Amino acid sequence: MEFPLRSAQIRSAFDQGKPYLAGKTAVACMGDLLTLASFSLVPVVSETLIGAYTTQDEAADACNQKSPDLLFVTENLEQGYGLSLARHVKEFSPKTRTLVFLHRETQAVVREALDAFAEGVMFVSSLGKGVDGDFIRSLSAIAEGGNYYPKDVQTAAGYEGIELLPELSDREMEVLKVLSCGMTNKEIADTLFVSAETVKTHVSSIIGKMGVKDRTQAVIKAIKAGI
Repeated sequence: MEFPLRSAQIRSAFDQGKPYLAGKTAVACMGDLLTLASFSLVPVVSETLIGAYTTQDEAADACNQKSPDLLFVTENLEQGYGLSLARHVKEFSPKTRTLVFLHRETQAVVREALDAFAEGVMFVSSLGKGVDGDFIRSLSAIAEGGNYYPKDVQTAAGYEGIELLPELSDREMEVLKVLSCGMTNKEIADTLFVSAETVKTHVSSIIGKMGVKDRTQAVIKAIKAGI
């Protein structure tokens, strides 16, 4: 597959992605040094990076010391395992939001990524699709407090119907469905024609009724229930 490096679509994607990362810090951890170097030099990413590593321990130490806003990670690392890193970072740097790039599109690996409560999960095979591609959409979602699990990821997980949800009001169910689409509170408010404060109230109620820690866990539980 050709990567349209100099296409207008890719340049537009870079421009659109910049605001999502403005003022944020990030750590990248990828097992292949060439991939890591290439990713780190992408204009939309390079200015945010405070560290780039190929091993789990190096990236974990960096996240522990610097508490970055974002962690970009692949499952395959030079040493260690990216999904273990994602889970571990949550323990000591809960503010760090994780975007996982998966090379393997198997049910087992996708479920591991979701069970690690990564805020975003996407397949490497979907890169290079410009403004409408998963990468820019994922940046928009996770950098602004949402989650990103595109349909191909949810389908690969094969979770539908294995989780039961508590009784939610019609409006709460409506909010949960759009949460599962990766929308931020502002986007939900605009979609449902309510205030952002009302959305926050509904999200807090949903989290409480579902018995989960945060909106990421609520969304993953909804995916498991087939929402």
